Amino acid sequence: MIVINVKESESLDKALKKFKKKFEKTGVVKELRSRQSFEKPCITKRMQKIRAAYKQKMQIADVEG
Repeated sequence: MIVINVKESESLDKALKKFKKKFEKTGVVKELRSRQSFEKPCITKRMQKIRAAYKQKMQIADVEG
C-alpha cells in the first residue's frame, strides 16, 4: 500500500504528483504489461543487449560532443 504524507498547505496537484512518482517506482504497471503476453527468454536477452548497446553509444556520443 502506498502512503503519502501531505501537508495542510500542500495542493492536491502536488499530492497527486507524489503519488504518481511513488506508484511508478513500484513498477506495478510495468509488471502488468510484461505479464500480458509471454516473451521467450532469448528475445528478452536480445532486447536487453540492444538497449545496452544503444545506451553505451549515447554515452560515448555525449562524451565526444
